[in-house]
Amino acid sequence: MRFKTLLIFTSAVMAAVVTAPLFAQKKTKPGHTPKIVNIVNFIRDIEPRDASITKDVLYQTVVNQIALMKQYHLGGTFLLQYDALIDKRYQELLKTLPKDEFEIGGWWELPQPLIEKAGIKWRGKYAWDWHSDIGFSVGYTPAEREKIIDVYFADFKSIFGYYPKSIASWVIDAHSLNYMYDKYKIVASANCKDQVGTDGFTLWGGYWNQAYYPSRLNAYMPAQHADKQLPVPVFRMLGSDPIRQYADGSSVTTLEPVYPHAGGNEQWINWFLQTFANDSSLGYNYTQAGQENSFTWDAMKKGLEWQMPVIARLRKQGKVRVETMAQSGEWFKRTYKVTPATTFTVSRDLENSDKKTVWYNSRFYRTNLLWENGTLRITDIHLFNETVPDKYLNNVTTVNQSFFYTLPLADGFQWGKRGKPEGFRLMMNDGGGEVPVQGGDPVFTNLNTTTAHASWPVGKGYFEINMSEKSLTITAKNHPAGDWSLDLCIAEGAKTPFKQLTGNSALYEFDGHTYRLAMQQGTLEKATNGCLYRIRPQDQRVVLLLADQ
Repeated sequence: MRFKTLLIFTSAVMAAVVTAPLFAQKKTKPGHTPKIVNIVNFIRDIEPRDASITKDVLYQTVVNQIALMKQYHLGGTFLLQYDALIDKRYQELLKTLPKDEFEIGGWWELPQPLIEKAGIKWRGKYAWDWHSDIGFSVGYTPAEREKIIDVYFADFKSIFGYYPKSIASWVIDAHSLNYMYDKYKIVASANCKDQVGTDGFTLWGGYWNQAYYPSRLNAYMPAQHADKQLPVPVFRMLGSDPIRQYADGSSVTTLEPVYPHAGGNEQWINWFLQTFANDSSLGYNYTQAGQENSFTWDAMKKGLEWQMPVIARLRKQGKVRVETMAQSGEWFKRTYKVTPATTFTVSRDLENSDKKTVWYNSRFYRTNLLWENGTLRITDIHLFNETVPDKYLNNVTTVNQSFFYTLPLADGFQWGKRGKPEGFRLMMNDGGGEVPVQGGDPVFTNLNTTTAHASWPVGKGYFEINMSEKSLTITAKNHPAGDWSLDLCIAEGAKTPFKQLTGNSALYEFDGHTYRLAMQQGTLEKATNGCLYRIRPQDQRVVLLLADQ
């Protein structure tokens, strides 16, 4: 979908960045957390936005993708939009792929032939129309969605002899996913990485990277309980930069090979795959490579030719597993009965940056801790609640936008400025003035299967930070800072769902849903420095309760 985005994106190519060699052990060590790579290419047979992108150009792009993957003995997943599904050239090409290495699944954008075969009037300007209300399931009623799904799955089976196991899309609604699982037993899905507004899609505040079991009521919202979840893992697409994609949430800084500042930049690729494979992770880590054929081979060739040998080398070294999406989905279901706790950490950023970060997810919340210039911000905390339905469970979008959200307690991107996220700042009183706490480099470890740990040296002491399934704990040891606090800061004029402090909790309201940040240890008070509020420690510790219950 990001054809238009690529044409207008103007960020300069990054300058010199880390190019350290990717040293690794030959075999996976016992207890090593899996690092899983899916190479996913989805296929369209129609590209009305550029007359030079003909059916032949689209087809040859896929031929070249397959050739490159075979060159490095890398399998993967090809997802077919319906117009490509019914094209005999793609059928013949994909049927030649070894079934133990490659998977054929569905790409859930909805072109004219599919809609009309389902008995629904086509409202698009072209035979494939990329607008949310026309080309995606959220633009159709639940009953219409079922008809569309039945047509696609029946035709897929008539061509390949089986139903697809994986269905992915930039956005997909809960009703469609429920129907695909209940009737056709899909085993994996995928949606777009978090972004605000790009190409008309907003997905913000969800399980960051990796995969989750969604609520039966909300395809974007992780469920908290097995009896309320749809047992189909939803993987996050595109391989997001853990630092810049969030800070620049309306741009694209991902592993997609067409972007010269990211997945099309050799230095960025080496840095990203190195931190993905080598830095600490809780549970497992996941990334997705590949590209839609609409971008054409000329645009993606260089980036893919850099990426594939690195991925192949990491696999040979035992640092990553390369799987189809269905294989990863089946592994996930065997391994996890509910959505697991996971992390994605960065201990060394690109050259000329000292940023470090950890993203922590559980089935109850997500959070991001960011260190920059020796200071710490908790840029993001979003709560998850399986009872909150997505906007399209029973309704349709009538505009060229779709919106999927969770429940923000701190939203550094939305409440800050682009490239400079705000959030909870760790502050201290220094001779009557408030200053950020200054320290060294954090060290990331795991305490158990659900708890991630960051140890941050400050002065002669340190702060210990534990992220567990329902809480976040910060403990000061050996007096690292005097009179310290967490201050929730926002940019001037930023709008937030925060309402008031009540008792020892902070009350919020978002999209008609009321929720709160509660304290198990520590006290809440009004801030005096222009921030929303302040958290003070009790006995040198704060414990935030992070479950919307």
